[in-house]
Amino acid sequence: MDQPRTLIIIPAHNEAASLGGVIADVTAHIGADIVVVDDGSTDGTGEIATDAGAELLRLPFNLGIGGAMQTGFLFARQEGYDFAVQVDGDGQHDAVWLERLLEPVLVGECEMAVGSRYLAGKGYDGTAGRRAGTALFSKILSLLLRQKLTDATSGFRAINRKLIEQFAADYPRDYPEVEALLLNHMARYRIMEVPVEMKSRTGGHSSINYFRSVYYMVKVLLALVVVASRRRAPRTG
Repeated sequence: MDQPRTLIIIPAHNEAASLGGVIADVTAHIGADIVVVDDGSTDGTGEIATDAGAELLRLPFNLGIGGAMQTGFLFARQEGYDFAVQVDGDGQHDAVWLERLLEPVLVGECEMAVGSRYLAGKGYDGTAGRRAGTALFSKILSLLLRQKLTDATSGFRAINRKLIEQFAADYPRDYPEVEALLLNHMARYRIMEVPVEMKSRTGGHSSINYFRSVYYMVKVLLALVVVASRRRAPRTG
């Protein structure tokens, strides 16, 4: 029988300062293929990806994290991967946790594993606004899913082929992490949180400032209301 194949998807927009280190970190800790989705970068991000040995998908302009990740999922489906993992290009996701993150998905305990920075026993040094937003969305989703969640905004995630198919067909566009969790629940997919530690970004600047944080919270809250009002969606496949 063929061995299961895992794809690491790295969405990157102007992450030239950190991307080389991220790819090296992933390569050192797991034997998996790597694809970088260059989301309309203007700083040489794509060239660094190819120089580091990663597959490169180059978007002609910036689509945002949702569009970049869906591009990665489309590639994973097309190439027949069994598992996919999102690793951000800013260096915050420590590859030392990759195998632990993948484990419950590999053994069939869930369709999606989410790395939670709040379960590892070590405090996360994020901004007060970001911590407050994560706490708010985690509480809301815990109620909607009837399952305790601590890190609803984490982008450090592993999924199986069922969700690769689902996300290749449809994935939230802006700030998709929270909405995707609710969509998974509506489609009766299982979600587990896995304790991980995260680092401060190793280069570049976050695109989320104070005003974008407010916009983000309002937009995601409205999206949750819309999704929660739907009837349960059917699974694909």
